[in-house]
Amino acid sequence: MANPKIAIIVSSTRATRFADIPTAWIKAQAEARGDIDVEVVDLRDHPLPFFAEVASNAWAPSQDSAAVAWQKKVGEFDGYIFVVAEYNRSITGALKNALDQAYVEWARKPFGAISYGSMGGANALGHLQNIGVELQMVPTRNNVRIGGSDFFKVHPGFGGSGNLGDIEAVIAPSATAMLDDVVWWAKATKAARG
Repeated sequence: MANPKIAIIVSSTRATRFADIPTAWIKAQAEARGDIDVEVVDLRDHPLPFFAEVASNAWAPSQDSAAVAWQKKVGEFDGYIFVVAEYNRSITGALKNALDQAYVEWARKPFGAISYGSMGGANALGHLQNIGVELQMVPTRNNVRIGGSDFFKVHPGFGGSGNLGDIEAVIAPSATAMLDDVVWWAKATKAARG
């Protein structure tokens, strides 16, 4: 069986985002394994209008060409890893809108996350998991959370190093567990969908 194809979805679109640092780190962790093929999918590259369709594409085909292109893109993958910024105790508006723009393409596929914020992105991750369940996705139990003093140690905006290697001993075990879960579930759900 071919390696599962997993999208690493970057959820923050701000010019000053921290997301590029954990994105590069988790991509390197995934690529080092050899049992997973990953591609970064940056929401900056997929400007979407606010969801304004008559219904989810589970019920009616989307009319907006950007939404249709987004659905085609996310439909290419067997699972997802979200790079989750926590904004005011939830996910970014850009990510919520991107999730709402598809349904059929997300269903019956797994996702894990690398989340960050002062509390490790815990609230954002919880919201994402609830949304994922509604989209018939399979959220992994294991995820990577960068929070507290580790977050401030590596976030350049707070005087941090910008190098996740400084906290790798803390987050690498979670990354391994999350990637193990994503790979297992991607293979299982791909076989079941087939």
